[in-house]
Amino acid sequence: MIGWRSTWAIYTRELMRFLRTAFQSVLAPVITTALYFIVFGAAIGSEMPDLDGVDYGAFIIPGLLMLTLLGETTNNSSFGIYMPRFTGTIYELLSAPVGVAETLIGFVGAAATKSLILAAIILLTARLFVDYTIVHPVLAVLFIILVAASFSLFGFILGIWADNFEKLGIIPLLFLTPLTFLGGTFYSIDMLPKPWDTVALANPIVYLVSGLRWTFYGQSDVNIWVSFGITVGFLVVCVTIVTLIFKTGWRLRA
Repeated sequence: MIGWRSTWAIYTRELMRFLRTAFQSVLAPVITTALYFIVFGAAIGSEMPDLDGVDYGAFIIPGLLMLTLLGETTNNSSFGIYMPRFTGTIYELLSAPVGVAETLIGFVGAAATKSLILAAIILLTARLFVDYTIVHPVLAVLFIILVAASFSLFGFILGIWADNFEKLGIIPLLFLTPLTFLGGTFYSIDMLPKPWDTVALANPIVYLVSGLRWTFYGQSDVNIWVSFGITVGFLVVCVTIVTLIFKTGWRLRA
């Protein structure tokens, strides 16, 4: 049976930590997104043709949203578990009568909430630069929550694996951000010459960006159910790994 009191305690603690770092967690992504819109949406976008009937400035919104969400969710979650390990306060959680389910629901729930807040702020910022519509708003919220939950757990795993600050940032910096830029954030993979359009499909971020873009405009580079399937599959893998980590105590009790 899940202890909802302990789940709520973990959830509120993580959410308050997000609010304490609001300048870094909210203002910085908003400024970065605004700069992307100024450069790509206004300067370059005015010279670009519509993509599948969608204005270029509006076309890049899902990609920019995904770019910010992946980076912020992973970094926030990895730092959130790394610091208790670094300071030793992780033992308070391990010694408390809190199960794996309560811990995961608390952390993932907070990550999903933070991501929805951040997504709403970014979409409001985008409205200042370009007009857009969301064809499937409910599916868009669901997809954002799935991605946030998946990469919150991925960041959780990263924070447990890392034994110094350099390792904490190496995966997002050297792998996650480049893959997101190459995942169709600013373009459709159909624009790529052969065989690069096929090679691009090996990038898992393509399916995330494409899936979110479908919820906005009803069209994407890959089938929407493939995007949902890959996202859910990644979530299941991350849940399994985190569960094994807590059961075995890998890098938690060292």
